[in-house]
Amino acid sequence: MSSASLIKTPPEKVRVNGWVFYTSTALILLLTAILIIAPQEAGRMLGVAQAWLSKSFGWYYMVVIAAYLVFVLGLAFSSYGKLKLGSKDDTPDFSYGAWAGMLFSSGIGISLLYFGASEPLDHYFNPPEGAAASNGAARQALQLTFLHWGLHGWAIYALVGLAVAYFAYRHNQPLALRSALYPLVGERWVKGAAGHAVDGFGMFVTLLGLVTNLGIGSMQVSSGLENLFGMEHSNTNLLIVIIVMSTVATIAAVSGVENGIRRLSNLNIVLFSGLLIFVLLFGPTLHLLNGLVQNTGDYLNGIVLKTFDLYVYEGDGDKTERWMGLWTLFYWAWWISWAPFVGMFIARISRGRTVRELVAGVLLIPLGFTLAWLSIFGNSALDLVLNHGAVELGKTALEQPSMAIYQLLEHYPASKIVIGVSIFVGFVLFLTPADSGAVMMANLSCKGGNVDEDAPHWLRIFWSAVITLVTIGLLFAGNFEAMQTMVVLAGLPFSVVLIVFMFGLHKAMRQDVAMELEQAQLAERGRRGFSERLNALDLQPSQGTVQRFMDKHVTPALEDAATALRDQGLEVQTLLGKSKRCIGVRIEMEEGNPFVYEVSLDAYSSAPDDLPEEERTRYYRAEVYLHNGPQEYDLMGFAQEQITRDVLDQFESHRQLLGRVYS
Repeated sequence: MSSASLIKTPPEKVRVNGWVFYTSTALILLLTAILIIAPQEAGRMLGVAQAWLSKSFGWYYMVVIAAYLVFVLGLAFSSYGKLKLGSKDDTPDFSYGAWAGMLFSSGIGISLLYFGASEPLDHYFNPPEGAAASNGAARQALQLTFLHWGLHGWAIYALVGLAVAYFAYRHNQPLALRSALYPLVGERWVKGAAGHAVDGFGMFVTLLGLVTNLGIGSMQVSSGLENLFGMEHSNTNLLIVIIVMSTVATIAAVSGVENGIRRLSNLNIVLFSGLLIFVLLFGPTLHLLNGLVQNTGDYLNGIVLKTFDLYVYEGDGDKTERWMGLWTLFYWAWWISWAPFVGMFIARISRGRTVRELVAGVLLIPLGFTLAWLSIFGNSALDLVLNHGAVELGKTALEQPSMAIYQLLEHYPASKIVIGVSIFVGFVLFLTPADSGAVMMANLSCKGGNVDEDAPHWLRIFWSAVITLVTIGLLFAGNFEAMQTMVVLAGLPFSVVLIVFMFGLHKAMRQDVAMELEQAQLAERGRRGFSERLNALDLQPSQGTVQRFMDKHVTPALEDAATALRDQGLEVQTLLGKSKRCIGVRIEMEEGNPFVYEVSLDAYSSAPDDLPEEERTRYYRAEVYLHNGPQEYDLMGFAQEQITRDVLDQFESHRQLLGRVYS
């Protein structure tokens, strides 16, 4: 069966969105120039701003992060979870295995290598509450690490992915952040200043996350090479690592989602899993398994408490505020800064999935592995420090976190080989977020094209180059920490954008569910009313028969309906005479979803799909499509006046429904 498109006019050619592209580029380069030219003064001012934000808005971050998680879980478990990200007959673009692999790799980056051993050790020596370097601190260290890498962060990705995919694939909006504003401000504002502002700021926040990722990734790989080959810790070697990593990431970005990114995702899973299993089997296996179970229990048992824990009753308020700013608040802002490009990437690969599938996939597929990784590496590092006198490992975790995992692996057999593999794993882990981030930055810079059409290659190369140059400039200016501070600061305003996404998504879903119920009732009445006429027809008309019917009866009927609607003062868009297989009318509605009435020449087979093509009997229908997809009734046999009346009745029902939904 052919699927009728819900695109009302032929798509425009993909081209640069000048307002978004030039504004975001100028803002990014201006900030970078300031941080490079005046690193000390800029760093001091940003530090003051971060301290103020942690003190004044810590409560807000904790509440809003909890709200994101509750919202996406509520959607998944409600009736909205059945809604498909696309029309009724859309099927997923990727197999479940390929989709799961890309979900896994999109949000799991090289940071897991960086923090896997170093973060639990840091919390062990510098806990927010309780005695340092104690058994209680060790247990709390894993609970806090799980909190920072657990459900809350993945819920942010799921929220952005849902919002972008829902409006792109169900409402024919661009695959862009601005589309989530559609039900709140209307299509005119989405295409105007409000949409430009959201996309532009989303690009700015995304670049902060990508630069942080490249900085951490380059330091991680460089530290591994220092450990393995005794390389000197110098800016020259770091520069070489950055250029090599960025070049490979750019090549992968140019190859696109279907080729480079999917293959890298599959390689990620194999290598990452192999390293995890090695540490589990050649370390204190029983202790690590026991620790994984207990850490998971501690995390789930304390998830509500830790979600809202601001350590108000700890004696040293300045110490806990500083700890919150360096860790929990930084993580929440970091997840938010990654949300635009990871969420858009999730949307890009999730067409045809349901809301429930996307939420479950994003929350569970990467999460299980992430927590297992943190528990096994974290407990291995703690065991070495607590029980085997690995004092140097603890010191390294505090002073050079990127080196901690390599010093941990030195305690395992064939350490040089394993460290070499882990360096390569880190390199590959860096590539997937880097190349998908460049693709999404390029896509946000563009307008026009089909909903799932990626930006041109030169634009992907441009953003890869900008990310690389900004990272090099900040690292060499000694002001990379200032960029990490900017992540926290930029996360605050973008968290408000995500709140707007929640309201827009809920409003659209509530409206769509109500419309589906109403239209199902209308379709059923229509099928009953015309059943006798349809039974009298040839039930397997040819393509030519249906095409002549559409030319002779449907097109004039739609013209009459468009005239009648224009007489009511409405702006009616028509697709008549431009396509032989799909004709229709469209009216933008200030109250919500546009009114769409399309008639598509769809092909069906009257025999099972497993029969050879030559043995199948094909027939055709003049299928009716409304805004939410096919209505499962055929216009063949309708008189011209009846078709016109059906259009007007459907419009009136649509308008009344909008009034009921928004009253």
